[in-house]
Amino acid sequence: MIPGLDTTGEDERRTDAGAARRKAMDRLARREYGRTELVGKLIEDGFDPGTAGAVVERLTAEHLQDDARFAESLVSARIRQGKGPVRIRLELAERGIEPALVEQALADEDWLTLARRVRERRFGPELPADFPDKARQMRFLQYRGFEPDQIAAAVVANDP
Repeated sequence: MIPGLDTTGEDERRTDAGAARRKAMDRLARREYGRTELVGKLIEDGFDPGTAGAVVERLTAEHLQDDARFAESLVSARIRQGKGPVRIRLELAERGIEPALVEQALADEDWLTLARRVRERRFGPELPADFPDKARQMRFLQYRGFEPDQIAAAVVANDP
């Protein structure tokens, strides 16, 4: 045995719901997590998948973990970064958030205004004068995750 390395109780820790709950609460105290992501983190921490799933299920029932709250939090953070709905939708899906919750979190945003603001922040207030500049700005907005109609409206003149 290696001095200073305590391996006793390792199997007990894997199934200790109290320890898993404490670890989950520590994580949730720092930021919101989706259910699937939190279970995965507990498994990475060495907890049994069954124990991790049961602990997160209990936290969800107690409203300490909430996928809708997590989705709203992530959407707000990505909007501050200038990301569009396509990219945010993909990230939420990768984190295991249900499509209905994703659409609910994305619904109340003014994506057209955000696309215009992101374009202006990067390229300035003048609209592109020629096709190469227009194409470059459109690619930039597409990479940021904006939809085609939002991109088009952001790089053309606003005629009343």
